[in-house]
Amino acid sequence: MLSKNSLEFLDDLKANNNRDWFLDNKKRYEAFKKDYHQLVSDFLSVMKPLDPSLEMLEVKNCTFRINRDIRFSKDKSPYKDHIGVWLSSGAKGKNRSGYYVHIARTGSFIAGGFYCPEAEDLKKVRKEIAFFYEDLEEILNEKNFKKEFTDFDRNEINLLKNPPRGYEKDHPAIEFLKLKSFETSQKFDIEEVTQKDFVVKMSQKLIALKPLNDFINRALTSED
Repeated sequence: MLSKNSLEFLDDLKANNNRDWFLDNKKRYEAFKKDYHQLVSDFLSVMKPLDPSLEMLEVKNCTFRINRDIRFSKDKSPYKDHIGVWLSSGAKGKNRSGYYVHIARTGSFIAGGFYCPEAEDLKKVRKEIAFFYEDLEEILNEKNFKKEFTDFDRNEINLLKNPPRGYEKDHPAIEFLKLKSFETSQKFDIEEVTQKDFVVKMSQKLIALKPLNDFINRALTSED
């Protein structure tokens, strides 16, 4: 769980997203950071026994800096007004599937899978789907997965209009092969993060994604 003070800090930061305000509120930020890291530690404590591939993770592997990368953004606000928790056997910067928790005043969600893979990794995942699509269908039709996430997230951005190169339009897994990103998500109310059972509740939902993560990671780590 996060404290209400941490949520208030994020709200105030959103309203005063500049360096001077941030420096004037450095003590509040340090308290927020401590609270954030404790939340990540709590997630690791619950998730590691459920997914042994996470065993080597430490808090530092699962957090994000509050500073935004504004080099290529029209929005020059220097700080993030949300926080994320990323749990993956590959840690940050590695090409692996994983679990994600996004906490923001608007648009909080949990998610999992493989977000916007680069070209070579995308080929690997599509190859795995093409040969073992029945495994994927079984994963997506599993009772707990269906209850919590239903299917991959699909939109105009992450879905090709035509079959990818090398695949016929009548391939039995063509709707999966058209995907450019392989993630699924579920929204939640930000106020839930202050509840004592937040980490356990969300972990029980996230672990339904383990078979999907295992399938994707198998594709990324298997030799041709």
